Amino acid sequence: MKTKNKTLVLLEIAVVLCPLFLAALPAIAAEQTTKGVTASAITTTAPEDNYVLGIYGNANEDDTIDMRDLTYVKLIFFGKKPKTELADAKYDGKINPLDFIQIKLIIVGKEKEITLIDAADRIVTVSMPVKRICTQYEAAAGAIRSLGGKERIVGVGNWLATKRAAYYPELSKRPVVGGWAGPDIEKMLELKTEVVITYPMYGYKDRIEDTGIKVVCFLFGNPEIIKGEVKKLGYLLNERETAVEYIKWYEGIMSEIEEKTAKISEENKPRVFLDTTYMLGSTDRSTVAKGTGLHWICIKAGGINIAADIIGKKYPKYPKVSAEWVLVENPDIIVGESYKGGYTTDDITELKEMYDDITGLFNATEAVKNNKVYIMSGDVRWGLQVPIAVAYMAKWFHPALFDDLTIQRIQEMNQEFIDRFCPGLEFDVTEHGAFVYPAELKE
Repeated sequence: MKTKNKTLVLLEIAVVLCPLFLAALPAIAAEQTTKGVTASAITTTAPEDNYVLGIYGNANEDDTIDMRDLTYVKLIFFGKKPKTELADAKYDGKINPLDFIQIKLIIVGKEKEITLIDAADRIVTVSMPVKRICTQYEAAAGAIRSLGGKERIVGVGNWLATKRAAYYPELSKRPVVGGWAGPDIEKMLELKTEVVITYPMYGYKDRIEDTGIKVVCFLFGNPEIIKGEVKKLGYLLNERETAVEYIKWYEGIMSEIEEKTAKISEENKPRVFLDTTYMLGSTDRSTVAKGTGLHWICIKAGGINIAADIIGKKYPKYPKVSAEWVLVENPDIIVGESYKGGYTTDDITELKEMYDDITGLFNATEAVKNNKVYIMSGDVRWGLQVPIAVAYMAKWFHPALFDDLTIQRIQEMNQEFIDRFCPGLEFDVTEHGAFVYPAELKE
């Protein structure tokens, strides 16, 4: 028997796929407004930040899934473009018209399943739409809430339920599904959980997936990748428009700051010690090196992290240094990150205690002599509100350059984040919270 030619094969595939395509056609016709894209216009070049949306169907490997991906995967099928990993939208090891249909369905948010690469570098296929989510990871709960998905969270971690109730007034009332010690898998099953969203370093992913519950890892504590994580979560929740709204808010603050800090010469950047010591009075000081979120914030704000290249003994990116080392380095500015304060208290006392600890220990440094010691609650920089932390540091590091970045304006940024991306939270930052100490931004 002669081998069927490609035209005949395509015809047979079309007959099989026709019902699927017709089912998707009304949604595609209603929502698709993108013009056709020529082959020459398609590239596999990612945007400036080199972010690639790790979802199968992103055939041209940029930061979104759109009609350009449909055109690109067709060109791969006909041998006109090289195959890319993410072109296999159906994740079945083949490039064929099933991928065309899947990409169309993803574009209009009608896909029955989606395959993605999560923050733990795992490939996970999830049935869509996702309706029942559990998460012990507080930052994930916050991100889901920010994208309008809080009603899908059916179970939370005990830390959120007990220590963070003021910031999560609704979610804190949901059933507890475990904590740092591990998950309550029986409770997850009882809640008919479809997906557990967790932190990449938690080691119980296989135990959960053995029950049939899908596990997807996100990393919302690393501001370097947070836009991409939000975008990917937007696809998983089918809340892409809200994800885009958040990214616009994020970029609106960051672009204004980076436009100014990018012009600062290295010799005009302050040398900063980032102190993350949680035990008051300790002469062994915890800090951060490059590759951490706090380091990234410092750099974006126009500072130089004096511990950037130190390698920690136990945790390479989180070294410890002696008080003597800090005194010898003599930083221009010291920023302490406290695990206290934030959105859950109005009491500034514990931030002040850290301030007093640092100024007493390092009173011989230029930072203390020049009144350049600042304390920031981790609440400001952990999670999606990270641009607020960058704004504070930019003002601390370069007060003259950011003369228009007043405490009132930063409060307005914070309030806008709460009003737009924290549904269910009634909070006035001018009256509540303990975010930084001293509270006033010194000129």
